[in-house]
Amino acid sequence: MTGIKDRALEMGLDTAMGYLEKDPEENMPKLMAMAKKLMAGEEYRSKIEQFDRVVSDRDDNMHRLLVSLFTDIDTDVRKTVARNFIINSFYRWSRSREENSRKYGCSIPWTILIDPTSACNLRCTGCWAAEYGSRLNLDEGLLDSIITQAEDLGMHFFLFSGGEPLVRKDLIIRLCGKHPESVFSCFTNGTLIDGAFAEEMLRVRNLVPAISVEGFGNATDSRRGEGTYGKVVEAARILKEHRLPFGFSLCYTSENSSVIGSEEFFDWMIDAGAKFSWFFTYMPVGKGAPTSLMVSAEQREWMYRRIRAYRKTKPIWTMDFWNDGEYVKGCVAGGRYYLHINANGDAEPCAFIHYSNCNIKEHTLIEILQSPLFRQYRQGQPFSSNYLRPCPLLDNPGKLPRMVDASHAHSTDLASPEDVHELASRCEATAEAWKETADRLWAEKPRIG
Repeated sequence: MTGIKDRALEMGLDTAMGYLEKDPEENMPKLMAMAKKLMAGEEYRSKIEQFDRVVSDRDDNMHRLLVSLFTDIDTDVRKTVARNFIINSFYRWSRSREENSRKYGCSIPWTILIDPTSACNLRCTGCWAAEYGSRLNLDEGLLDSIITQAEDLGMHFFLFSGGEPLVRKDLIIRLCGKHPESVFSCFTNGTLIDGAFAEEMLRVRNLVPAISVEGFGNATDSRRGEGTYGKVVEAARILKEHRLPFGFSLCYTSENSSVIGSEEFFDWMIDAGAKFSWFFTYMPVGKGAPTSLMVSAEQREWMYRRIRAYRKTKPIWTMDFWNDGEYVKGCVAGGRYYLHINANGDAEPCAFIHYSNCNIKEHTLIEILQSPLFRQYRQGQPFSSNYLRPCPLLDNPGKLPRMVDASHAHSTDLASPEDVHELASRCEATAEAWKETADRLWAEKPRIG
């Protein structure tokens, strides 16, 4: 009976999405009425109510963003990404997650961040990927197997990073074509995006890039190399011209937070054609990584408040990897919502936590999720009752060394293996300063803006 209900719901969602295509402005409220009937379960109620408020108010910035997806994005790409994301990545995963978690005794993540290669055409200041060189690559058969294993567990959203994943752009396109029911994204420096690649994206329909940028010209070029900002602007122009969805990925530091958190910069992203933006904060990962680039508690709070303010005024979807812990009840890593597989095949709980005790070349995805380090994460989460302090390294630096020691995990940095206690010690002062600020923010009402 459950299978019949699931298929009926999928058919209903398909019908609703087709209905929306005909006239998005008029039919969005009607679609919400349909969704309330189709997705009546308690697990959907809060999300449906939030979305209903958005689509009912034509002046709402998120309403304007949704309408722009119909005016700015290629029809076939939009249909493919929307169906794969809503039905496959969200609905199928959420329906199968609990059952699979009980069956296998581990967390079932929503996505996997995979590094197809450690190679990169840039050498950005403070980027750990540069230390691996170009010698590490995951072969196509293994990458295909990882995605297939994940899809069998109900996962249909995958992220590529590196290195620079588009060093292997032909491989990325082939994987997208082999898995047409999933959505793929890649964190890219944007310098390898050209018209021919945009045409390939139009063909496969299920790849959505996130272009890394440090701010405007000087900030980007000083870290990524002279002329990089101009290439980012050109990549955005090409994607916008081809009516392809894309976003920006931003790392805020003590030096650039005032720029990338400014209204001017948000308007620049929107004008460039971006539909979403990922925000990360600088982590002093890797031997010799400067702690001076870590944001102060005041800067982090400023970003927290600015991003929430823009969510009410700017038609762009924003995600703040650290400061949005309240929405997901803490840390998302360690397989809870995602994990990282580096270009050597090492399975890491997070892209910023370079420790592992399993390799995908030797273990299945399920075995990795059942492994000691991932069990430690599952048992320890949330790492704080204040979800604005989600991270076991940056916010709770005593937690990570205990998990690494208990699981006998090793450093995956092949160039300069890093002792986890030494790494954690570099975060202690910042974590202590943020705790006072985070506790004050956590006490404010309402917390979710």
